[in-house]
Amino acid sequence: MPRSLDLSGQSLLAYTQDKVALVDESGEFGYINDAAKQLLGYDPESLVGEDAFEYIHSDDRKAARACFERVITSEDPTTETVRYRFRSADDSWIWMESRFSNVTDDSLGGYVVSSRDVTAKVQAEHKRETAESRLREIANTISDPVWMFSEDWTELLFVSPAYEETYGQPIERIREDPLAFLDTIHPDDVPCVEDAMERLSAGESVSFEHRVNPEHNYDTYVWVQGEPVVEDGAVRRIVGFTRDITDRHRRERQLAVMDNLLRHNLRNDLSVILGNADLIEREGDEEMAGRAKIIRQFGNDLLASAEKQRTIIDLLTGIQRPKRVDVVDAIEQAVSVVSAEYPDATVRVAAPHAAEVQGLSELKAAFIELLENALKHDVTEHPAVDVEISVEEEHVVVQFVDTCPPIPDEEYRVLTGEKEMTEVYHNTGLGLWLVYWAVDLSGGRITFERTETGNGITLRLPRPTERSD
Repeated sequence: MPRSLDLSGQSLLAYTQDKVALVDESGEFGYINDAAKQLLGYDPESLVGEDAFEYIHSDDRKAARACFERVITSEDPTTETVRYRFRSADDSWIWMESRFSNVTDDSLGGYVVSSRDVTAKVQAEHKRETAESRLREIANTISDPVWMFSEDWTELLFVSPAYEETYGQPIERIREDPLAFLDTIHPDDVPCVEDAMERLSAGESVSFEHRVNPEHNYDTYVWVQGEPVVEDGAVRRIVGFTRDITDRHRRERQLAVMDNLLRHNLRNDLSVILGNADLIEREGDEEMAGRAKIIRQFGNDLLASAEKQRTIIDLLTGIQRPKRVDVVDAIEQAVSVVSAEYPDATVRVAAPHAAEVQGLSELKAAFIELLENALKHDVTEHPAVDVEISVEEEHVVVQFVDTCPPIPDEEYRVLTGEKEMTEVYHNTGLGLWLVYWAVDLSGGRITFERTETGNGITLRLPRPTERSD
């Protein structure tokens, strides 16, 4: 049986928050400090003479005893730490972490074991391991590479198997050198990626496109979405995913080529048609002049449609980065444009001093389109449009009210996806499509309604968040 500690030693140990015990070579308690009461609910004296290992969970007992035996039988000074569950006074299990050492003092007559409660730590680790396990399960079933780095990009914390196929680089390579993924990026795109990395480390969300995979001559286009994980006000990790958009990029290039060819040929051919229409109108008789006027009118409308189509193609194929847009300022500019085209019309605007949204710059073109469309189709003697701008908690609401004939249901239901465009009905104008996509790509929503006097078109656009540019 080990000898008791002197009074001064016991007094000092009473103040420590760790459980400090003295045990003999069989594991029998010879002394235990007051922390046993605080941590486990036991009167320290009640444990003296008890076998410490009998209080350890049966699943952990073998490992704990083996560690203890290994330490006390070592010929060299040895210290080891072991984690196990210890039964408390109320029969619940407390996770303890004990430090065994074979360095003894003859005055003690036993081995000192220092233990602390690590239940909260074990539970946190279990939650993290469970989350990581689920993340791996999810990541292993999707084709998009998912990854996680330390806040300074010096440590790879996780990457899914899809990385290798997309980037053309073994995962082991970036495990050895986390920045090795930069070797897979097209040299011209590296500065863009490095800039995005700096922004992420600074706490900013990023979304960008670039080329990867030297094995395929960097012909793989990817879209990357990255998010900083902020804890206690500081960036701790960087998470994100990569999506292969090669097929989409190829279709966009094909679309752009066809668009350029079509616009070039259309403009040239229409120039010939309009030029001949002018000649017929000037030199022909009254009947022929009237027909030439119709040709010129429809030709000009077709050219205008081609310009709208160009804007839509740019909107759909370009890299869209929403930014802060003052809706009030954009509406005022739109009113100025349409007022020059329709000097006899009236546009009444009710708005606050300013109203910022997070959207695309094409919103201004959408506002012009809505105003022009309303004034062009107004059948009253004095065309007018009312615009009202209001600010809600998360959105800015912009409402256009006109005195035009009702927009057919098919028009806006095709826009909103409620009705499929078919061969029977495909009359929706490019202007309304421009409005719809500008609003949709800005994260907003558009609704249509009939009023007593005409139409009401309402746009709900998101207000900027705290981290918005």
